[in-house]
Amino acid sequence: MRRVVSLYLPRWAMERRGASGAALAHRPAVLALSIGNQRLVSAVNPAAEAQGLLPGLALADARAQVPNLAVAPADPEGDAAALLRLAQWCSRYSPWTVPHEVDGVLLDITGCAHLAGGEDKLGADLIERLSQRGLTGRLGIADTIGGAWALARGGENAVNIAASGDTRVALAPLPVRVLRLDQEIVAALGRLGLRRIGDLYRLSRADLAARFDPVLMARLDEALGAAKEPLSPLPPRPPRWARRGFAEPIATPDDIAAATQLLLETLCRSFAEEGLGARLLTLVLHRVDGESVSIAIGTARPSRDVGHLIRLFAERLGLIDPGLGIEDMVLAAKTVEKLEAKQLALPVAAAPSNIDDIAPLIDRLANRLGVQSVGRLLPHDAHLPERAQRFVFAFAPGGGEDRDGKKQRPVRLLPRPEPIEAVAPVPDDPPRMFRWRRRLHQVVRAEGPERIMGEWWRGNREAKLLRDYYRVEDQDGRRYWLFRSGSYRPAVRARWFMHGFFA
Repeated sequence: MRRVVSLYLPRWAMERRGASGAALAHRPAVLALSIGNQRLVSAVNPAAEAQGLLPGLALADARAQVPNLAVAPADPEGDAAALLRLAQWCSRYSPWTVPHEVDGVLLDITGCAHLAGGEDKLGADLIERLSQRGLTGRLGIADTIGGAWALARGGENAVNIAASGDTRVALAPLPVRVLRLDQEIVAALGRLGLRRIGDLYRLSRADLAARFDPVLMARLDEALGAAKEPLSPLPPRPPRWARRGFAEPIATPDDIAAATQLLLETLCRSFAEEGLGARLLTLVLHRVDGESVSIAIGTARPSRDVGHLIRLFAERLGLIDPGLGIEDMVLAAKTVEKLEAKQLALPVAAAPSNIDDIAPLIDRLANRLGVQSVGRLLPHDAHLPERAQRFVFAFAPGGGEDRDGKKQRPVRLLPRPEPIEAVAPVPDDPPRMFRWRRRLHQVVRAEGPERIMGEWWRGNREAKLLRDYYRVEDQDGRRYWLFRSGSYRPAVRARWFMHGFFA
């Protein structure tokens, strides 16, 4: 059965300001937001609420009602960014977290609550940690998002739990407004004496659908589980993850490295059972001061080699500031791929023969120098040699079909073909000599021609493109890749170009 936590932060916009918000706590204070030509109250502190001020009130009216009112500008963008960081902080309880509206966070704790000792202890721990950060919170736990949301905003306690399968009963005494309904629908229900969610149970669906907006039935069905409501996690749900909490915070590099290795061993054991390997791993370390630090590593090929992965993490772990200590660590595999059983160590007797052999080296270089600093060439379906390969970063997946894999191609191409002077006795014969960069080369061996046409679909100019390529060797044993551009014409001097070099 799915279990969802809805965390409600009734004073988020004011309290998340920390010291500046606390300075306003001893007098009526509001946050003001400009909407069009109006200045409206967007948030109030307890002292202002006690004076009858509520969000949505015009600022001029609020000042008339409370002359000594303190006013600060609202910061919706800052509130949203801070709420995102709080949702990431909540990943200590579940890998599925996401900000919800402007004052809440949703957590899918299905299969996670036992790690905290049960749902009641998880909820109490979350509220206590928020209180230590100066934040007021209430939460609801239910089988549905709508049910948890309603309990968080309509429940009497800081932690409100509907037992699995009992969401309908738990919601019955709550006011209908916690079904996420517009004020107009709530007012219309109130005029008919329908003030509690349980009052709606006694009416038939046909009567409710005929008399009220369809959103009423949609919200009721979502809360009771009759309609599905997806929870899109932020960050994306990792395919695999492992968590380790500590009774006493750890702070030394050796302890952090040892804990990371234990997490890797746990994760890699599950990978081995399923034939998987990690491509992208993220380690999140939660500090006792409420902050979190994350580091990520990537691999060129799927890997479940604990020794290799811990070496990649070791280069980053030394840069972590543990603050007063690390109390919780979560290792998540954001990207995994199939990995059949194979030799994972680098061959000793033979030189690397493919990218799988040198993948550990690529991983270390990319994680030390940056992913964008290490790359490779993949085949690209194109006629002209300068377009037949494309550069990709080291961790880019897949490859491509090598059209010219069975043909002899130079190990190095010039950035663009360079003109040369060449002498050929017969139009279709290779040159006997050529001059390139002021040096004369005598040709002692040659092969060709290999004709390569342009890609006609690129336009008329490309359709007329024609090259005859030759592999030639000079008197010093150097091997070059030359081509003659265009068809032979008796009255026109042939144009020759240098394009590449063989080993």
